Amino acid sequence: MVRNVTSADFAYIALELFRFQAQHNPVYAQYVHLRNVRPALIKRLMDIPFMPIGFFKNHQIVTQSPDIEAVFESSGTTGSQNSRHFVADLAWYDEISTRIFEQQYGALHRFHTLALLPSYLERNNSSLVYMVQQFIKKNNSNHAGFFLNTTDALRQHLQELAQKPDGRTVLLWGVTFALLDWAESGQDLSFLRQIPNLIVMETGGMKGRRRELLRQEVHAQITAAFGVSSVHSEYGMTELLSQSYSVGEGVFVPAATMRLLLRDINDPFALCDHTAPLRYGGINVIDLANIDSCAFVETQDLGRFVGNSPRFEVIGRFDNSDVRGCNLLIG
Repeated sequence: MVRNVTSADFAYIALELFRFQAQHNPVYAQYVHLRNVRPALIKRLMDIPFMPIGFFKNHQIVTQSPDIEAVFESSGTTGSQNSRHFVADLAWYDEISTRIFEQQYGALHRFHTLALLPSYLERNNSSLVYMVQQFIKKNNSNHAGFFLNTTDALRQHLQELAQKPDGRTVLLWGVTFALLDWAESGQDLSFLRQIPNLIVMETGGMKGRRRELLRQEVHAQITAAFGVSSVHSEYGMTELLSQSYSVGEGVFVPAATMRLLLRDINDPFALCDHTAPLRYGGINVIDLANIDSCAFVETQDLGRFVGNSPRFEVIGRFDNSDVRGCNLLIG
């Protein structure tokens, strides 16, 4: 059912998955019990208990004790405890992440993906690196690949694509601080304006490497340096198998497998959807792709809906929450 979910049947599938995980996920089941919630009586998405994201740090969050194929780990900061997402089926993650990207941007074989993700590549268990690696394979391009500690090779590939465009879209996918470092390096990047179909995708924030900036400041620097009219963004995290993308202005479109609710900052159990007048609140995510872990996650992100639609902005984080790998710049 999750594979073909539509907006019309999302709530039905989510409630079915909630009742299943509340019975077969030991950690989540205990949390639901301690909340004095009876799953059979839950009829609305807003009444589902959302598990605090910190549980991924201290517990193995699995449903029905599946065989584990991989363990993704969050980046965190030095001295902090990282979250771990136990993944039973990497092919499922590949299928879901590919479908989400292609529904937004088109077939991956029409792309050259060049990834500037130094802080992620320094680890062996990043969900983002795994996802982008699968995208690169689907590109089947001699230019696509990862670039770690130097931008020289990246620059060379981009110059070749500028000189000999082949009709494909060039996707420069970079962690925010690395893109800003390159933008401020003093190198002449004017040749990038010759690439007819260039997308700059930022994610990951500053990772503790640079001072936090307003989203508008970051995007202004990137657009000026790379010659693009807007900066795209990816919103995802270790604990979720689905992603959301923004094609500009930091406005994200949730994937078909994902739905957000906002919680009152003074009452974490008071939730609303995009039809309510709540201006902003904590982001709770329903991720139907998390079949084998937990699909109902209370994040430490602050967000707001855009208009009366499910589109959303990430506007910051709760005080004292961890610096994380998702794109969380206050704006």
